[in-house]
Amino acid sequence: MIIKKILNNNVVIAEGKSGKESVVMGRGLAFQKKLGDEVEVPKIEKTFVMETHELSEKLSELLSEIPLKHLRVADDVVQYAQETLETDLSDNIYLTLTDHINFAVSRYNQGINLKNALLWEIKRFYHAEYLVGMKALDFIEQEVGIRLDEDEAGFIALHIVNARQDGQQMHMTVAMTQIVQDILSIVTYHYGMVLDETSLNYTRFITHLQYFAQRLLRKEIVDSGDDFLYEQVQIKYPEAFNCTKKIDAYLLNTHHTELTRDERVYLTIHIYRVTERNTIAKDEK
Repeated sequence: MIIKKILNNNVVIAEGKSGKESVVMGRGLAFQKKLGDEVEVPKIEKTFVMETHELSEKLSELLSEIPLKHLRVADDVVQYAQETLETDLSDNIYLTLTDHINFAVSRYNQGINLKNALLWEIKRFYHAEYLVGMKALDFIEQEVGIRLDEDEAGFIALHIVNARQDGQQMHMTVAMTQIVQDILSIVTYHYGMVLDETSLNYTRFITHLQYFAQRLLRKEIVDSGDDFLYEQVQIKYPEAFNCTKKIDAYLLNTHHTELTRDERVYLTIHIYRVTERNTIAKDEK
């Protein structure tokens, strides 16, 4: 690899034979080096291959302003997340998560505690990512020597969720979480019951709502126009269908969009299943 840019004695931007740029870290890696020199492979401790030149530039700009240990922490979190969740994460997370960790540490040192208004929802809807966030607090404590609050685990979890969705903007993830929570609240109040969060039907319902919210925000809602199935669910699951009407009204009022017939069918069936046991017990009384 050829050195394209020197950030400091320990970090360089290098270009490989493939023409792709990488952020390369290693103790003394750039000592007495100049542009165009070969990177000394034995000194390389970590290599970050960026998807685009723009991303590489942004990361290098960030690293010129913050401690390298914050990038090391972010890398530990990313590696742990990919192994635990068994998924790849967008390279963009190295930029966003490193920046967030640096900001979180800075706020801690200034005595500023930022509350996470979505922490409860994150723990429920993105529990696996939340656990990664909690592990991230351990990494930060080991590397930086401070223990951040649980709220930060929630913020880090959202970064993981964001990176699993191929680099969507964070506001998209937050908006999705809010839509899911609002719909769950409508179902809960409509039936006057607490849903069983340990049930398989609840898990299926949450998964459906997450993908539905994603499609809604991306304006990817489609409709097959199946009138027969639409009429059947109205007859077979009248209470669940009435609940779906309330969700439709909420979406129209809040997001200026209406459920398609397909979505009304799917939501009605999911709502029936997730409330079925409670509904049957109520009817038997």
